[in-house]
Amino acid sequence: MKTIEIKNQEKKIYDICLDDSYGHLAEKLIETGIKGRKVCIVTDSHVAPLYLKEIANLCCSIASKVIHFVFEAGEENKHLGVIENIYEKLILEKFDRKDYIIALGGGVTGDMAGYAAATYLRGIDFIQLPTTLLSQVDSSIGGKTGVDFRKFKNMVGAFHQPALVYMNLNTLKTLDDRQLSAGMAEVIKHGLIKNTAYYEWIRSNAEKILARDYDTLEYMIYESCLIKGGVVERDPKEMGERALLNFGHTVGHAVEKLKNFQLLHGECVAVGSIAAAAISKNKGLISEDDFCRICETFQSFHLPIHIDGLNAEDILAATKSDKKMDGGKVKFILLNHPGEGFIDREVSDAEILEGIGVCL
Repeated sequence: MKTIEIKNQEKKIYDICLDDSYGHLAEKLIETGIKGRKVCIVTDSHVAPLYLKEIANLCCSIASKVIHFVFEAGEENKHLGVIENIYEKLILEKFDRKDYIIALGGGVTGDMAGYAAATYLRGIDFIQLPTTLLSQVDSSIGGKTGVDFRKFKNMVGAFHQPALVYMNLNTLKTLDDRQLSAGMAEVIKHGLIKNTAYYEWIRSNAEKILARDYDTLEYMIYESCLIKGGVVERDPKEMGERALLNFGHTVGHAVEKLKNFQLLHGECVAVGSIAAAAISKNKGLISEDDFCRICETFQSFHLPIHIDGLNAEDILAATKSDKKMDGGKVKFILLNHPGEGFIDREVSDAEILEGIGVCL
């Protein structure tokens, strides 16, 4: 098992654990203070048949009571109505402020379980057990929780740090190819905004990654967790540097909404990343060769770089509803070069339209 400590002012907040099974989970749960407390495992209809029984049995040896809440899988179910049902379950089971929620699944599950934990009784502890690549490298780390509101992505939420993030990397064996590729959009993003050498390593190891070579995946996930973990340590509530993690997400979220969430989040981030890279190229920040290599990198993981059925004006309008707006302006993440992202608050509508146009 490999462990990364996430700290705040030198004080540890939680561990990120990478393991090849749930073999060390019990001891890590005990470290959080879960022993003798009630536990609610929140998961979805896809993950429950695979891992719920194992996790519930493990928790039964530690907790005073273990219950579960299973919701129908899919982004379309990431809304306040499901959160209300979680609240009701917790109330009926008399959960108090010292009890725990465990999020078992992908990003939707983690975001919703975390938001329920952040708001139930003004906040109880929760634990992340991410089972998808995207949730392992991105959404389980950093304490962002929330739900979509009337098709506006993640507009209702709270910052609420987990007590533990524990990844069984062998859960990726049950992930379908499309979901694995979607997770790679966030991995590529980490390289593009923070680490040129890591970006080049990703490019060079595409075949091993897609073949799910365990050692390769372990190295990749560990490096991505180091990048994201470091950023959120320095900027836990997105007052500055953490905004870099939104590379590809402004246009990506707009596409996700306009496509009625029929595309996976990572697929939309890939399209948004190409638009951001195109704007960077058009502003003279990266070369044509850099841009082409970025396109090739996303394509090598079977991610889309074009989108059909939408027009640039509608995508631009949707970006103006994004939660990342700053003083009425779109806060865009661009690239000085592959490996160095920066925040640009002065990107014009014309520049955004031109960047989006590359993807249509």
